[in-house]
Amino acid sequence: MAREPREGGGRGGRDRDRERERDGGDELIDKLVTINRVAKVVKGGRRFAFAALVVVGDQKGRVGYGAGKAREVPEAIRKATERAKRAMIRVPLKEGRTLHHDVEGYYGAGHVVLRSSAAGTGIIAGGPMRAVFETLGIGDVVAKSLGSRNPHNMVKATFAALQRSASPRSVAARRGKKVSDLLGKREAPVQETAADA
Repeated sequence: MAREPREGGGRGGRDRDRERERDGGDELIDKLVTINRVAKVVKGGRRFAFAALVVVGDQKGRVGYGAGKAREVPEAIRKATERAKRAMIRVPLKEGRTLHHDVEGYYGAGHVVLRSSAAGTGIIAGGPMRAVFETLGIGDVVAKSLGSRNPHNMVKATFAALQRSASPRSVAARRGKKVSDLLGKREAPVQETAADA
């Protein structure tokens, strides 16, 4: 049973993603992004351990990630999942399916660009970022990783971008205005043009 997650190869593949329903309150889905065998050289030889990166979310706007290391694969995954649950963030979603605006995120050499998109676009993202969006509950997004391909850096850069994402309500509250003041200006000229035609 400990060998099962390793059969997908060196890089995180879809066959290694795990989904699990949790009882008690919110049902959380966890996805295994990557698992890596690490070696510590000691006097008698090498000691092997496993490092896991897991993303956890409720598919309703809450998501978190965590890393865990242990001598056995299941224990590493359990540690990573526990850390991910403790570090969950809430992301404002537009119509419950996409981001409110385009945003960039950086972490170390990781650089990602996330773009909101029209209904029916789906999740256009690779590997580690796809796991984040699926557990978050985003249905339509276009994402591109421009920097490091390291899964840890990609996930952390994606979270940095998601934390910068803001809803019109929060921006209006920060500026002391109404939401209609922020969004109404864009919609007014469109209505006038339609009336003229």
